[in-house]
Amino acid sequence: MTRIAAALLLLTAASASIAQPPAIRLTGRAVQGGTLLGTAPTGTVMLQLDGKPVPVDADGRFLIAFDRDATPMAKLSARMADGRTIEQSLQVAPRDWRIERINAPMRPTRSTEAFLALRQPELAAIAAARTKVTDAQGWRQRFIWPRIGRISGLFGAQRIYQGTAGAYHGGVDIAGPTGAAVVAPADGVVILAATEKPFTLEGHLLMIDHGHGLSSAFLHLSRIDVQVGDPVAQGQRIGAIGATGRATGPHLHWGMKWNAARIDPMLIAGPMPAAPQRD
Repeated sequence: MTRIAAALLLLTAASASIAQPPAIRLTGRAVQGGTLLGTAPTGTVMLQLDGKPVPVDADGRFLIAFDRDATPMAKLSARMADGRTIEQSLQVAPRDWRIERINAPMRPTRSTEAFLALRQPELAAIAAARTKVTDAQGWRQRFIWPRIGRISGLFGAQRIYQGTAGAYHGGVDIAGPTGAAVVAPADGVVILAATEKPFTLEGHLLMIDHGHGLSSAFLHLSRIDVQVGDPVAQGQRIGAIGATGRATGPHLHWGMKWNAARIDPMLIAGPMPAAPQRD
């Protein structure tokens, strides 16, 4: 090969490398109720998932997640400083949810004025907590289980009453005795703590922001050991299992959200460890 030919090959390879647009790198699997960690290309000035903004840290890292009922396709788009737009289509895998069909009509719910008078301020407090933005970095960590024990309720499970769908289960239930320790699954900041008066449904409710729109909610606690604004570290004791609110017995309900999307804690924490947890 002549020097001219070799130079042309190098020039062609360099041109192809320059022309190839940078990619959005993702770790994990796009699935209903799941999360993905990603790295945006250098020079990204705006990242969006299905047209909604996604925060990106200085090192390019970001988090996205998919609701329990997410549609099969999603689109990530990154706008670059030079004006280019990089788009990446994501195929969101469906899940097989535990569906129980009941041959009986759904019981009607009765919302009395007294109940609504109690419930509306609680819902307002929960909504206000979810608007809080913190600098928590727990979203970057590998999550642990807040309590090790028997899983008594699965995320996404749903009952169908003679063709009418009831609300699906929005978290994971972990059986345990009243007073058993609950720990933080990842670093975060407390954004709601119903310490004095339990909520009508959630009981003593604790909510922790893990950053980038990712939050945890712990329901039915018998005790809360932290206050709003407190930073918490992964593994730190934050409360205890109870049966406050609308609960048939002592257990921990762990729910998670990424912005408005309800996600499955089991996909974030992995399989439940077999070893018992000591208090």
